[in-house]
Amino acid sequence: MKYKIFADKNLVVGAISENIYGSFLEHLGRAIYGGIYEPDHPSADGNGFRKDVLSLIKELGVSVVRYPGGNFVSGYDWKDGIGNVAERKTRLDLGWKSIETNEFGTDEFIKWCKAAGTQPMLAFNMGTGTPMDALEYFEYCNHPSGTYFSDLRRKNASEKPYNVKYWCIGNEMDGPWQTCSMDAESYGKKAMQTARMIRAADCRAAGEDGAVKLTVCGSSNREMPSYPEWDRVVLENTYDEIDFLSMHRYYEYDPEGKKPLEDFFCSADDMNEFIDVIRSTIKFVKEKKRSKRNIYISFDEWNIWKQNKLDVTPFWRKAPPILEDVYTLRDALVFGGLMNTLLNNCDVVKVACLAQLVNVIAPIMCEKGGISYRQTIFYTFAFASKNARGETLKTITACDRIEGGNRDADSLNVCVTHNREKREVCVFACNYAGEDRDTTIELRSFGKLKCARFVMMNGEDISLTNTAAEPERVVPREASPVEVYDEGKADLTLKKHSWNFIKFTY
Repeated sequence: MKYKIFADKNLVVGAISENIYGSFLEHLGRAIYGGIYEPDHPSADGNGFRKDVLSLIKELGVSVVRYPGGNFVSGYDWKDGIGNVAERKTRLDLGWKSIETNEFGTDEFIKWCKAAGTQPMLAFNMGTGTPMDALEYFEYCNHPSGTYFSDLRRKNASEKPYNVKYWCIGNEMDGPWQTCSMDAESYGKKAMQTARMIRAADCRAAGEDGAVKLTVCGSSNREMPSYPEWDRVVLENTYDEIDFLSMHRYYEYDPEGKKPLEDFFCSADDMNEFIDVIRSTIKFVKEKKRSKRNIYISFDEWNIWKQNKLDVTPFWRKAPPILEDVYTLRDALVFGGLMNTLLNNCDVVKVACLAQLVNVIAPIMCEKGGISYRQTIFYTFAFASKNARGETLKTITACDRIEGGNRDADSLNVCVTHNREKREVCVFACNYAGEDRDTTIELRSFGKLKCARFVMMNGEDISLTNTAAEPERVVPREASPVEVYDEGKADLTLKKHSWNFIKFTY
């Protein structure tokens, strides 16, 4: 079957927020210690930050980074991570059964964000923490001076406030794995109290220009027994004071499934359905409250994660090497479809955080004292973050279907973006079929187009990975730009099991 891709510049889904290209750093495994922070590394700067890792993060194009968790945050006292490093307390981290020395904390993270050219998204502890703890954390970070905690920040690290704009009110509080998890009504009330206190300290109303942006916990995944009722209850308690409802979702290849490859290639459709349900839930609560405010989605945890092999042993060590998934070309193809799905829902998804950033289910891997390198999923994220800007266009496609064991999906996954300022149209296309497909792209509404670039990732063996020994075994490769005819049509071949990037200019 011949594929067809059609998009029109007048059929706009929405504006793409730069914060859709966010990521996540948690005190988990070697994400912090031995990841972004390794004072003994040959490339370390005066703050102990690995400059080789910083360089890759800048190349990745990360706009915002969520910190410090994650499961970690629900038992974390932020005061343990400030002040004289030599006097900080070593604690048990119940979230990941590890030892936390607290030598890296909020002050270090803010410095690291500046070095990485990104902005912070901090999380309040809603497990063992209280609304007052959250208020004091906010005061430490954002109040200029003249109070106990603002003056403590001035003494410890910075005379100027950090002015952190994005804040998460807890993490996955519906999950029984979470320290001090709770039901939706209890969390909703606690989150509302916290949000009101933060708004009072910020002196701005929700939605007002310059106001901080607050995110409340949505369902941890679609399989939760409380989903989507949890989301409705939480929103009804917090709608007037918050800006985002969080979503979390991970996908994995299960070789023991009925149709493992086909089901894996259907992941983007599952993500799209999940977003549709949460979008509808938000609309329902908005209508029920007769509100004129819009609440958006912060999809602040998403990735490929091999959870069937989840193992957090050995216990009670500092930064043990856990959750260090190695990504294949197959993973990169599915990852590309997930990235397309976020972009295709950019009218409601305004923040998204790839979980995580370094070493732990991450696009960047590094060896202690050694090299850092790009995993396969690095490239699909980086091409989107650097090129998918402006707005997403509604795309119409013609293709065959994948028949999975659990669901069916289109064999062609596509996103088309339009940058009016740069006069660029970008097509991101994943061909999940097991055969090459001749494809026609039709973009006639733009007038005379020229293909500026055609890049693809594919291979006969989709289980190939990048390693420290062979860090560039799986990389995108340049193809010859395609010819454009009739001022907007282009014919090309999408290789089987491939991710493709085609840029047009006008």
